[in-house]
Amino acid sequence: MDFNFTEEQSMVRDTVASFLQDKYDFETRRKIVASESGWRADYWKAFAEELGILGASFSEELGGLGGGAIDNMIIMEEFGKALVIEPYLGTVVIGGGFMKHSGYAGAASVIEGIVGGTTTIAFAYAEPQARYTWRDLKTTARKEGAGYVLNGHKAVVVGAPFASHLVVTARTGGAQRDAGGVSVFLIDKSLPGVVTRDYPTVDGGRASEVYFENVSIPADALIGEEGGGLPLVDKMIDEATAAVGAEAVGVLRKLHEGTLDYAKQRKQFGTAISNFQVLQHRMVDMFIEVEQAVSMTYMATIKLDESDDERAKAVSAAKVRIGRACKFVGQNAIQIHGGMGMTDELAIGHYFKRASIIEGLFGSVDHHLKRYESLSFGPASSQAA
Repeated sequence: MDFNFTEEQSMVRDTVASFLQDKYDFETRRKIVASESGWRADYWKAFAEELGILGASFSEELGGLGGGAIDNMIIMEEFGKALVIEPYLGTVVIGGGFMKHSGYAGAASVIEGIVGGTTTIAFAYAEPQARYTWRDLKTTARKEGAGYVLNGHKAVVVGAPFASHLVVTARTGGAQRDAGGVSVFLIDKSLPGVVTRDYPTVDGGRASEVYFENVSIPADALIGEEGGGLPLVDKMIDEATAAVGAEAVGVLRKLHEGTLDYAKQRKQFGTAISNFQVLQHRMVDMFIEVEQAVSMTYMATIKLDESDDERAKAVSAAKVRIGRACKFVGQNAIQIHGGMGMTDELAIGHYFKRASIIEGLFGSVDHHLKRYESLSFGPASSQAA
């Protein structure tokens, strides 16, 4: 199997890396995080118009550059290295993915807005009672006239403060935890009855609690089949998990690199601590964890187009490896730096916070271990365990 990137993919990586090196250094990011808006709309415009990366993963027929999941992987890794705040994951990977895979009638128009930088999307899927059970929904969409009326509460909707639109999961039939009866909608965030409570997240991002209070939405807001949206949701969360894995690779590389640099500079007993054998062993273990996370991310990304079970197993296996790497590399980076590692002025603490969030995003290590076991050996085996 050829793991080399194409010339076009390498150009995308170089373009993104060069832009971020020039415009998105650590101090600039700190200012973005501390600003009232919490992101740089002009940088998002530059991603669209100057770099063209918002269209990298879309087909040429849809106005993109003809790429796919590997392009998302490349971009997300570079974004991880710079701790980019802007909503690429929610808009391009998730929102664009729903458009590509659902047969949605208005997909071309939505993707045109994404590629042009005028449409930003947040994924409103999590609910307070559900944890990692995506079909556990109290949010409802009731048929009324030609459209629907939406009611419910979505928790920790990452990127919602920046979003012009929301992709929302809601129950149009069945009981609260049934696999059937789940539907997906694309709605304008400015609709009457959509109420948001915005707040900063521990890793420097922004999120919202989103409340729907008798929100009237048209019939053409429905993405995919009414009541049959769960397989599409599962597919998109798997694609998002793989993309987050790529972001984690960028974060882990910077954690390891920053720890190595610090160990070479920090002296104890008249010598750099990088000369201490016990710390050399620990940093080698960190390097191994990073490289294993890289391999598993590549594997999961390559298998996104396989059958549902094979895709899910590959993604869960990768998320387990990535989650463990985030914990091991992040904690050891902080330990080697000492207490100063968690200060706001030092970049390493910010990478650690992002790694800690990624560890539980779209499912913890324990969740994905159980999922992999169930997919490989059947539900009975995980219940017995």
